[in-house]
Amino acid sequence: MTLDADTCFRAAAARDARFDGLFFIGVHSTGIYCRPICPAPPALRRNCTIYPSAAAAERDHLRPCLRCRPELAPGCARIDSAPRLAADSVSLIEDGALSELNVRQLAARLGVSERHLRRVVRTEFGVSPVELAQTHRLLTAKRLLTDTALPLSEVAFASGFASLRRFNALFAERYRLAPGELRRSRAAAMAPPSLTCDLAYRPPLDWQSLLGWMRRRAIAGVEVVSAARYERTLRHGPHSGWLTVEHLPERHLIRAQLSASLAPALVAITAQIKRAFDVGANPAAISETLGRLAAPHPGLRIPGAFDGFETSVRAILGQQVSVPAASTLMNRTVCAFGTGIETGRAGLEWLTPKADAVAAAPQEQLHALGITPARARCIQSLARAAASGAVDLSPGGDVERKIAGLMQLSGIGAWTANTIAMRVYGWPDAFPHTDLGITKALGTRNPAEVLRTAETWRPWRAYAAMHLWKSQEVVR
Repeated sequence: MTLDADTCFRAAAARDARFDGLFFIGVHSTGIYCRPICPAPPALRRNCTIYPSAAAAERDHLRPCLRCRPELAPGCARIDSAPRLAADSVSLIEDGALSELNVRQLAARLGVSERHLRRVVRTEFGVSPVELAQTHRLLTAKRLLTDTALPLSEVAFASGFASLRRFNALFAERYRLAPGELRRSRAAAMAPPSLTCDLAYRPPLDWQSLLGWMRRRAIAGVEVVSAARYERTLRHGPHSGWLTVEHLPERHLIRAQLSASLAPALVAITAQIKRAFDVGANPAAISETLGRLAAPHPGLRIPGAFDGFETSVRAILGQQVSVPAASTLMNRTVCAFGTGIETGRAGLEWLTPKADAVAAAPQEQLHALGITPARARCIQSLARAAASGAVDLSPGGDVERKIAGLMQLSGIGAWTANTIAMRVYGWPDAFPHTDLGITKALGTRNPAEVLRTAETWRPWRAYAAMHLWKSQEVVR
């Protein structure tokens, strides 16, 4: 986004939610920074500065507003940030990458030099990668201090800090108060055994279409999807538990509730929830490009993946078969290779299979589930590649390279690779152009003609695919 001051101040005066998360307003007379939707009376313009990120505001010694809570602002969608490298680095930092890697290692993972990464991030966001990570950790900690009763040590580690001492020091340095003081300044927080996170989105959001997609593909024992709520089991590293997600339309929020057992992985899981429900999408920008195609359902989102291997296996099982048939095979696969879990919640009894468990199984075990020999070979090829690291099923990065790597595996063609790119990699320009629902909606079976038509929808072709499927109600 080009931060034209007049545009930003007009958007803030109107409290236009479409601009939420795209910039922040620093008020130097009070020492705070706000979202453009802040309900507080606007400050005099001469006392304000527009910032491209929360980290840039905090670098200038401003504190987050307690009313509009900048930590709840929606993150920029990958396509909103240019260059793509900056957005991918932010996505990894939000996943907690700099808690395990240094900046040089992060740059290597992204395929660039450390110097180039530092330059790109500073140009895009006005701060260094480390400052960006520190701000994200502090805002996560502020959310936990405000919304939960977790002990301070657990707040520190769940937010990505390596030590309580470092957490206390940085919190006092940035916010000029101790963590315990912030907690005492708020009403009594909710008690364990669960955590609640509110995630803002840019309206509109077609919640029922999103749930409908998920309901048709729900994995028995892993997911439960009702008319208003999504529930599932989840594993992140050594931590496992359950989560539920609901919609608060009047506040433009989705509310996620997580079992306390997942608290140590809160940073990474919050990022997963954002991707799974496409929280960072900008419907106004997408609709402007898609035009009449998006008009009937302007809030349509792309359902993302909580588990890249799970979603990729589901895509393979969905090759040239109906949604119910693929779901039946996926249910059998989970029962054969998944891990049982006690959640105390009806319908949530299984953790989805790991790649190494499927890779090590005899191929006959897959055949016995009703999976054809060709698809069984494809699934095991993917499992071996994922387990060894030869194929990366994490979001972001060089998506074109990842798609090419997938298509080198036996049984994965353009349709499967682009379906995985849409849901696992979160790539907004992925387009499975040979899909039957898409060709039917466009009235042609000629792949070249489909691609020519789709050129006008770049860089939002994945959203175009969702709208084409919706128009036919043949959603794969």
